[in-house]
Amino acid sequence: MRPAGFLLAALAVVPGVLAKSAVVYFEDKNTPDSYIQKAKDDIIAKGGKITHVYSIIKGFAVEAPDEALQTVQAWGTEHSMRIEEDKVMSIDN
Repeated sequence: MRPAGFLLAALAVVPGVLAKSAVVYFEDKNTPDSYIQKAKDDIIAKGGKITHVYSIIKGFAVEAPDEALQTVQAWGTEHSMRIEEDKVMSIDN
């Protein structure tokens, strides 16, 4: 592999290593849409991306650096915002 090809391959892997899959949701059913949008905007501004918006709950899935999630979590207590790792759940052991 040529050096330039190696560098491109290495850079392609970095975002996946630094990003964390998580679900951001609000337990308070009266959470204003503007508050949820602010959380999305802050995550995107810090290098994250929204991967899914849920319709059954007030929440969304993200791939974002820990720093982005920590920043949003620090101010997100007003409407009982929760951030949990996005992982496969099963009822089987």
